Amino acid sequence: MINEYEKLLAGLDDVDWASLSHAYESAHDVPGHIRTLCGDDDEARKQAFSSLFSNIFHQGSRYSASPVAVPFLARIAVAGPAAARENTMWLLTRLAVDWHDEYDVTTGINVTGWRAAAAEAGPEEFLPWYEEQLAAATDTDERAQLQELRDWVAAGNSPDSRWSALQSYDAVLAELSGLLVLLDDDDACLRTRIAYLLTWFPEFSTTSLPRLLALATHEKNPVTAATALLAAGLVGPSSTAEDITPHLDAADPLMRWAAATALIRLAALDETPVGPGLLGRAVTELAAAARSPFDRVADYCEGDLHGHIQRTLRSLPPGPDPASVNEVLGACLPRIVCDSSGSRTRRAIQELFPAPLPHPAPRYADLTAAQRQLLGDLAGHRHAWLIRSSADRLRDLGLPHTQEALQSYVGTHRTA
Repeated sequence: MINEYEKLLAGLDDVDWASLSHAYESAHDVPGHIRTLCGDDDEARKQAFSSLFSNIFHQGSRYSASPVAVPFLARIAVAGPAAARENTMWLLTRLAVDWHDEYDVTTGINVTGWRAAAAEAGPEEFLPWYEEQLAAATDTDERAQLQELRDWVAAGNSPDSRWSALQSYDAVLAELSGLLVLLDDDDACLRTRIAYLLTWFPEFSTTSLPRLLALATHEKNPVTAATALLAAGLVGPSSTAEDITPHLDAADPLMRWAAATALIRLAALDETPVGPGLLGRAVTELAAAARSPFDRVADYCEGDLHGHIQRTLRSLPPGPDPASVNEVLGACLPRIVCDSSGSRTRRAIQELFPAPLPHPAPRYADLTAAQRQLLGDLAGHRHAWLIRSSADRLRDLGLPHTQEALQSYVGTHRTA
């Protein structure tokens, strides 16, 4: 390891990692992976990131080792090797909020609800149950297992994922003051990553909001500026609308989309000053974005612009013309195909094809424009698993249910 990064790992070996857990039981291997992030072997670094994403953040779950790793990762994000910093920020974001939570972002982050749920899932709620089970157990092996679990809970741990997730979230919250320096970093990707991370921390908004608004106003990189603007609209109070509104006239359509999305979120707040006329302009901007997608997008909803627009419009308060809103929703629905689980794709298929088609299936050209758009996007999608995840639904409808069959159906099939 390069000596200049040794200071970032001060205290790493003082942690009793073996007593902590991750997805594969003992977390004894975590310090080695963290140390590798500061090394000069690019391939080893990639493997270390892969391991950390797999063990301390496993499919959205977080463990007792997860919050303990956060301070070391935060130091690497700020001052570690250039090759490690962006991915470290991405890992910190995932440790704060899992993939699924990301889709709640269009209406702002309900941290109060998260904390209330976690309070019902803390160690003190489980300890009496484990002690009761232990007292009733007669089998020696069962008693030993229950005693180990009881002691683990008594030490301040909870088996409930809501509680463990909040521990990681709060660990990242504690590092935000130090991570703010990334807003001024020379690397636009890091400025974008920290602006996006701040989106999830409304409790930090007194500090972050003025910085996010300043970044949105002065930033030259359009993705970074749009990320910061939307983050400000998602963490700020209703009065933030005054700062957001001028960006509806921005030259860059990505900024106008971010402003429109932020204003709709602010309009959902009870005391918001956002009026129907302004909301109408916001809907118009979302319609323009839906019809002419950007070649670059912010990180929100994994970069799924149409999915994000749809969620935003479904949270819209009364005011804008319902027909205009429905028109935009109709433009978005067939384009929502790039989600990580396939669930949104299946929902889009269900809404666009509410009943089985006649047998044999009609020609592709005889389908509605929205139906053609959805099937065309699926046929050309780079991930074949997305079609496999929807195969049963497509089959039930009487539609082609493999990518090759879809490509042939829509006329894009090419032989090698």
